[in-house]
Amino acid sequence: MKKTVLILTILCLAVALFAAGCTPATPEASEAPEETKAADTSWDDIKEKGYFVLGLDDAFPPMGYRDEETNEIVGFDIDLAKEAAKRMGVEVKLQPVVWETVTQELNKGTIDVIWNGCTITEERLEVIDFTKPYMNNKQIVVVLKDSPYQTFEDLAGKKMAIQEGSSAQKALDANKEFKDSLTEVVPFGDNTKAFLDLDSKRVDCVAVDIVVFNYYIAKGTDKYRMLDTALGDEQYGIGVRKDDDAFQAELQKALDEMYADGTAAEISEEWFGSDIVSDVNE
Repeated sequence: MKKTVLILTILCLAVALFAAGCTPATPEASEAPEETKAADTSWDDIKEKGYFVLGLDDAFPPMGYRDEETNEIVGFDIDLAKEAAKRMGVEVKLQPVVWETVTQELNKGTIDVIWNGCTITEERLEVIDFTKPYMNNKQIVVVLKDSPYQTFEDLAGKKMAIQEGSSAQKALDANKEFKDSLTEVVPFGDNTKAFLDLDSKRVDCVAVDIVVFNYYIAKGTDKYRMLDTALGDEQYGIGVRKDDDAFQAELQKALDEMYADGTAAEISEEWFGSDIVSDVNE
């Protein structure tokens, strides 16, 4: 009897073990299939609508600004963008934005690119991507030609004008000792208004991109000069949304062609009187 019970027990255990082996195991969390990354349709989307939207500060000569006679938005970056768009087989639409919020406008889809002398910075790279640099730039300090100021030290206790939210503001922040020596840093919405205050001597200097200064000089303005010491070196890039890789690749292809065949240099000659773009990667 005991022997029979033992045999039955062994058989029951065998059946239980067999059933357990046939039951599909519950997958571990680590074995769960990864989410499939959404397909990148950024270039297809641009082609479908037939244009990309360019966000800019429309008071930033010579990169992008309104012509005083026609009120049309013109500029170096505008001509560069129109040529790139033509090569890509699409058009470009211009959308003025508040510069302080330009990266937010890009990421919420109001615009497709930031193309307006936008400096490549670590802070911006955290939230958007950039094309390869297309122009070198510096942040400089401009004074009236007949002023006595020659150095940062000479400006101690003086007033500076600066565009709010600009790279010039960040460059000034990085030069803390110089910034602290100023009596006041007056923020403006755009560089044009900052220079008007310099003209009227309500401020003593303006922190601005060297390309802006070069443009004024190329246009024959002789009332300004820049200090020898720069606030910092930088490069311009075209801002695009992260993950818009397909669109960025097509845009970069067009830009590379324009630099290779001399078109970018020709546009630079028209706006600055010389080729200031071909040395960007040297």
